[in-house]
Amino acid sequence: DELALITVLPHTTALRGNRWELAIPKPFLKPGAFHLQQVQSVSVSRRERRLRLLTTEEWNTVQNRLTDYLSIPRFFP
Repeated sequence: DELALITVLPHTTALRGNRWELAIPKPFLKPGAFHLQQVQSVSVSRRERRLRLLTTEEWNTVQNRLTDYLSIPRFFP
């Protein structure tokens, strides 16, 4: 009864220089940034490829910036 969804944070090379672009250099991505304003859920069946995971430090940075963008309380370190 639940949808098979994953939440993704898109990476873009078309930078605009706003505060919601988060640059985390990864060797498998072109230079660019993750765009925090474009968080979205997509069907697992539509996923074309799986990108490698972020490090713990990188993921903590993403979480901190997302809480700022979404104006939600921080419940994690």
